[in-house]
Amino acid sequence: MFIIYYLTYACWFLLSLLPLRMLYVLSDVLYVLMTSVVRYRRKVVRNNIVSSFPEKTTAEHRRIERDFYHFLCDYFVETLKMMTMSERQMRKRMTFTGLEDLHRCLKEGQSAAIYLGHYGCWEWLTSLPYWMPDDVQFAQVYHPLENKRFDKLFKNMREQRGSVSIAMQELPRKLVEYRKAGKVICIGYIADQVPTWTNIHHWLPFLHHDTPVLTGAEKLTRSAGHAVFYGEVTRIARGRYTCSMRQLTRHSKDLPPFEITNIYFRELEKTIRQNPPYWLWSHNRWKRTHEEFDRRYKEVGGRVILRNDNTNNRKTI
Repeated sequence: MFIIYYLTYACWFLLSLLPLRMLYVLSDVLYVLMTSVVRYRRKVVRNNIVSSFPEKTTAEHRRIERDFYHFLCDYFVETLKMMTMSERQMRKRMTFTGLEDLHRCLKEGQSAAIYLGHYGCWEWLTSLPYWMPDDVQFAQVYHPLENKRFDKLFKNMREQRGSVSIAMQELPRKLVEYRKAGKVICIGYIADQVPTWTNIHHWLPFLHHDTPVLTGAEKLTRSAGHAVFYGEVTRIARGRYTCSMRQLTRHSKDLPPFEITNIYFRELEKTIRQNPPYWLWSHNRWKRTHEEFDRRYKEVGGRVILRNDNTNNRKTI
């Protein structure tokens, strides 16, 4: 396993030394293989697009699908390139706008949460520290990979721009540590994943679906009193993105439960509708239905438990 890991790392590193224009040739080859040979998650992608845009024609659905697969292959090589991109290259290809409110918030000593989606090249968003004050600790919340060696590889890539990666289960403890140390922090949450059954506490309308959503980020944000921002990513051209920071609130504690999550998903849907191909359509986002949840589970005293089972399968919110 060690040999496989180091061989993979060496291959990725050598490939990342190639100019992006050459890596995009590789991306074009991957596109043909992915769509014509492997047909990677074709059924999931097609079902997601069709059900999310019932008002569009079949031709429009197919165009979004084709453009998505082109983008997904570009995302793979862009992530690969991140291993050896210089600060100058990254600043040129991943820019940030609308930072005034975020700068002001951090300068005044208030930590911030940035809500993001699997949209555009989200891995390049870890370059935000290049655009911000040096005395702020930046972090991104992530879910560790099962393979520890590859988890380490991705973690190292994401941390080379000055931020740290924190596993979700470790985040409450880290927030306490930063607060005790008097450290101003800025944390990025990619919050559009599918929650596990026992983590479903809120449903909302999203892209024509009754959608279960993660609420842990909101709970931590409101508890800590962090300011909340939404990062809207736009793909300007192949290998060029910009992220516009939009302040949602500086008074998260004053908002009712789930309001931050509701606002975030409304903003994310607007972003997706403006340019659909650049969201992660291959993710089986709606595999959990409200009907199945109501049939199998119930919420009792802040706990989601199996019906007819009062002792097992419990998880505290």
